[in-house]
This record gives sequence, C-alpha cells and structure tokens, in this order.
Amino acid sequence: MSIGKTFLKELVAESEVTRRYLTSVSFDQKDFKPSEKSESLGRLAIHIAEITAWWSSCIKDHSLDFIDFKPKNIQSTKELLSYFDHLLETAKQDLSEVLDETFEQEWSMKYGEEVLFKLPKRQVARIFCMNHQIHHRAQLGVYFRILGNEIPAAYGPSADNDNVTLINPFY
Repeated sequence: MSIGKTFLKELVAESEVTRRYLTSVSFDQKDFKPSEKSESLGRLAIHIAEITAWWSSCIKDHSLDFIDFKPKNIQSTKELLSYFDHLLETAKQDLSEVLDETFEQEWSMKYGEEVLFKLPKRQVARIFCMNHQIHHRAQLGVYFRILGNEIPAAYGPSADNDNVTLINPFY
C-alpha cells in the first residue's frame, strides 16, 4: 500500500473521532479559556478543523507561510463541521493520489522570511498533520471536562459515552 493511502486510512479513522469532538463544541461557550495563556474554546475548535488543510499543503506545496494567515471566522457548530468536512474531503482526495516520492521532499513552515522548521514531508504528515491535531483534540476534551460537558468517546468508551466502535485504521 502506498504511503498516501496508509495515511488516508489513518486520517479517515481519526477524523471520525475529531468530528465527534467538533460536533460537541458549543459556540455559546466559545470564549471560555481555562487560563489566560490558553486559546479560547472557539479558536481551539477552529484550529483543530483548519489543521486538516495542512495535509493538502504538505502534499501540494513546499511550505506554509503564516505571515498573512487569518483564522476563518466561524460562529456556529454547523459552520465548523462544514469547514472541517470540506477540508477533509480535499485532504482525502490528495492523499489518495499522492506519489510516495512526494513524502521524501522537504517542506517548511514559515512566518515570512523566518523558517520555523524544515522537515521531510513524511515527518510533517505524521507530526504536524496527524499528531498535532490529535494533541489539540485532547486539549478540547479537557475544556469540555472543566465546563462540565460530556467528553466524546475516542479510542474506546469515555466516562460519558460508552456507545462507540473502536477505530482500527489498518483493517
């Protein structure tokens, strides 16, 4: 199986969990921050969705420059899910078509002329496209718990939800 299709299977499985978390975001609580150093719940949720676009950037581009980046203005769970679903469909298409050699090319994250890092695309896909999103999804779960909201099941039942099928990206 190609590298892209292997990542695709994992992305599809993880996206089921991510979508459950994003579905649980209440924009009535979007300004909540567990501390002054934290992102707001709304910004964190949008960031989790927008990371999905990094798959396509990693595959099609050689860098991502944040100098002119403006987060999408999303004001509802419905908008958030629509945004996430659109980015996911694009990422799935790109992963289904990418050649293995692409993952050996270098990719940079930049802020204008400043290169924040440069890594082979295979590492970018794993660390910044997949693991980074999972990390922030877990943060969102902490926000939910602090607010007294239910935490969606992830890799098995949660204390709030035992109705879940375990994910297996390698079936």
